[in-house]
Amino acid sequence: MPAIPPYFQQEMPAISRPEQAPATATTAPIQRHKFPTPKLRLHLNDIGHEASSIFLSNVKGNEDLENQVQNVLNLLYSPSCLRPGTRSVTIVLRYMDGVAYTSGKDLDHDHKEIHINLHYIKRTSSKASARDEILGVICHELVHCFQWAASGTCPGGLIEGVADWVRLRAGLAAKHWKHEAGGKWDGGYQHTGYFLEYLEQRFGAGTVRKLNGCLRDGEYDEEKLFGQCCKDHKVEDLWKDYADDLKRKQGKDKTEEDDENNEEVPNPIPTHGVHL
Repeated sequence: MPAIPPYFQQEMPAISRPEQAPATATTAPIQRHKFPTPKLRLHLNDIGHEASSIFLSNVKGNEDLENQVQNVLNLLYSPSCLRPGTRSVTIVLRYMDGVAYTSGKDLDHDHKEIHINLHYIKRTSSKASARDEILGVICHELVHCFQWAASGTCPGGLIEGVADWVRLRAGLAAKHWKHEAGGKWDGGYQHTGYFLEYLEQRFGAGTVRKLNGCLRDGEYDEEKLFGQCCKDHKVEDLWKDYADDLKRKQGKDKTEEDDENNEEVPNPIPTHGVHL
């Protein structure tokens, strides 16, 4: 896998906190500010592959891609905040392992590439939610084009958690996602994404945006980060509070949740690294 650099804030309407991820996802109306959109490109490695047609029939070209860029930027930044200088994003559909990953080009990390597995796109074609799943993957990877990552020292679990929190807030949560609080808070992806949503609800709109902003400069300092953004609370205590909150709301330990209708879907390849 190529060396991968990071990635790269608005007051959002509150979203519901159901026991499970919503059965159907629709893009939420979260775009309040118009941010400059980088040049967007699409590269089809095999235009004759069935997955290329599936992608083209489910994604409305520049309209959908620009909407997701605006979703990401509105969730992570306010207009006055300093943002990474991402100048272009190229989506590459090709044969590879996993689902997707994001990288910067060797000569200029301000130009990003999002690689998506053709075979995974083909797998989505049998689902009623194929469009939402494809847009959800794109939304997740676009976060990595615009988020801060403490000069590459931020743990991958938090980076991936922020990406899935944005996907959740954009109304594109995958059907197989579950609320659960087993293991550690920084397990990544929706595991951490739902925890970040708990923090957003508890400490107010803009909490995750603030976390992202505090990752702009210097090395990762967990105690300082959560102390600044979560009123001097320690993240481990917050994780325990989150687990207790889930038990109260759901009436049972979600780590023992019934797996009925749960699909085994591979996670996107971790995409954290150093921003230059």
